[in-house]
Amino acid sequence: MFKCMVVSQIVFYEDRNFQGRSYECNSECPDMSSYFQRCNSIRVESGNWILYEHPNYRGHQYYLSRGEYPNFQQWMGFNDSIRSCRISPQHHGSFRVKVYEREDFRGQMMEFTEDCANVNERFRYHDIHSCQVIDGYWMFYEEPNYKGRQYYLRPGEYRRYTDWGAMSPRIGSFRRLHHF
Repeated sequence: MFKCMVVSQIVFYEDRNFQGRSYECNSECPDMSSYFQRCNSIRVESGNWILYEHPNYRGHQYYLSRGEYPNFQQWMGFNDSIRSCRISPQHHGSFRVKVYEREDFRGQMMEFTEDCANVNERFRYHDIHSCQVIDGYWMFYEEPNYKGRQYYLRPGEYRRYTDWGAMSPRIGSFRRLHHF
């Protein structure tokens, strides 16, 4: 019996509309600086990817699923810098996250199993200082309605907002990362 494995693949292009030098990637890459100078368009052939502005998975983060992104504004990019990437693992099952109003899991806590388009409406404030991702993979957004800076969270404990790469505790919305 043969088992078919889906290989994740993404292609980065230096110029808009899939022009210029390109670099194909099918695995996690902590530093892509030597492969291209800038990234102005991306084609995700398969898989779901988390892209980072700086090497070693630092800086602005972007979640991309299969599709074409002819310019960096299409993936809500702040600039044309992509320097590291990783594949978002497949998750089949439930989703569960606990968010806290204070660091180290203190203060008011709310548990979510669904997306939240507006944290302030549901949580009565927009600062999340710590969280525990129990099940699934989640994306936090700085603004309501899934806009602004993005933060990718895997299962684990985040004692303070800097643990998920944020510069402030402001979170406006968050959603589950489904893989289709």
